[in-house]
Amino acid sequence: MLAEEQKGFNRPPQSYWIASTIQNVYPVLTEDLKVEVAIIGGGISGISCAYLLNTEGVKTAVIEADHILTGTTGHTTAKITSQHGLIYKKIKKQMSEEFARQYAEANESAIRLIKQIAKDKQIECDLSSQSAYIYTLQDKYVDKINEETKVASSLGIKAAFLEEIPLPFPIKAAVRFDHQAQFHPRKFLLPLANEYMNSGGKIFEQSRVVDIEKEGPYVIITNSGNKVTAEKLIIASHYPLYNKTGLYFTRIYAQRSYVAAVKAKENYPGGMYIAAEESGHSFRSQVSDEGELILVGGEQHKTGQGEDTRENYKALKTISEKTFTVEDIPYRWSTQDCMTLDGLPYVGHFTSETPHLYVATGYCKWGMTNSIAAAMILKDLIINGKSPWQDVYNPSRQTALSSAKNFIVENLNVTDELIAGKISRLPEQVEVKPGEGKIIKANGQRTGVYRDEQGTLHTVDTTCTHMGCELNWNSAEESWDCPCHGSRFSHVGEVIEGPALKPLNLQKDLNTIEKVIKDQF
Repeated sequence: MLAEEQKGFNRPPQSYWIASTIQNVYPVLTEDLKVEVAIIGGGISGISCAYLLNTEGVKTAVIEADHILTGTTGHTTAKITSQHGLIYKKIKKQMSEEFARQYAEANESAIRLIKQIAKDKQIECDLSSQSAYIYTLQDKYVDKINEETKVASSLGIKAAFLEEIPLPFPIKAAVRFDHQAQFHPRKFLLPLANEYMNSGGKIFEQSRVVDIEKEGPYVIITNSGNKVTAEKLIIASHYPLYNKTGLYFTRIYAQRSYVAAVKAKENYPGGMYIAAEESGHSFRSQVSDEGELILVGGEQHKTGQGEDTRENYKALKTISEKTFTVEDIPYRWSTQDCMTLDGLPYVGHFTSETPHLYVATGYCKWGMTNSIAAAMILKDLIINGKSPWQDVYNPSRQTALSSAKNFIVENLNVTDELIAGKISRLPEQVEVKPGEGKIIKANGQRTGVYRDEQGTLHTVDTTCTHMGCELNWNSAEESWDCPCHGSRFSHVGEVIEGPALKPLNLQKDLNTIEKVIKDQF
């Protein structure tokens, strides 16, 4: 077996999608602006919404905190599929057959739209038709997979029940969806963003929204102090950053998952696969200049609640080696997804009382088709006042009883994490080596310390600026992560991911902190 260093684990995590594309650079917002529709967030949802609205002649602007398509969109597994776990039987049972049909039609339509845009615009994005599989290694999922096959077929999806799959290990059962696809998301979306700009759209990067004032029109304030005034506002910022109504922080939780891009001796057999089990292990291939890559994913956990996140990558390495003859792992990355209580996205009016404020979030790890479906739904709501799929995606829909149970469980978890962080016993003396981050008690205060590879110490107040939860160190990505609502911060306290809008406070009493830390030099 090759050493970890030979298999790429000596390299820092890096997304293949980002590494293999040149980032477009768009201007910072430096002056006030008025538009018909402002869109906060430059991921696949925001760019797709902007593109579709622009084709209808709507004057729009996209406001992005970082660079477009570098967040969750740049860290996906990029499966274009209507197969979102064992979802259709669940929707039919807990909601209605009509809702299941809407969800199927929305996602199947999204697949067709991606293929049509790529064809019409001649976008080379490694798009290929694939079958999508859910498989199980356990007897208890066999009947569930059989039922899912029947329900999906009744909704117009071409689905088949199987007892074996092309991957090199035995299974108990599987369902296959045909006419699905995969692509390189940034190769598809970066040209779409350019098309949008060339047709009169506006994109502003490095322009973090820090407040939203007024209604009708909305006034969006950025970190530079400039304002965007808009008659209508779409919040497509992954986790909704608007807390004045909707209580989304009680209805969404953040989950991280991991990907290893593997070079193997064997040729990949084709298809996209995901396990029905909790591990959620998934497989797909990707063409690259370095040869075929096999994307092995899974190992999810709630953001900020993993023990040592480096172990998640090691677990994927182990799975890869059990399945293939691994020669190298040139890329690995992790992503963050917003999960909803009933497993369906929130797309539509932010609340039933905000007719000009819209949201698109909670894709539950299936953001490629759901984002495109969201763009179509929001375009229809804004242009026509209605969408054929609005009910199943409606953020104000009545949730099933099981969702009420999930509400209690998830919010008790938040309470537990909040209390545990406040009362946790911290070490009086610690050792912090280069590349390590730890939590200590200094001057009676919880303090996060990180020593970079040059030996410089960086210290922050670990209280999340969103709602006051205490952060934990993410060793794999070297960030401070919130176990309550998923905000993430760099080792110097800058916001990486919301819902937090403000950076962490810095701890400046280095003399006291150094006394707590054993000297390493």
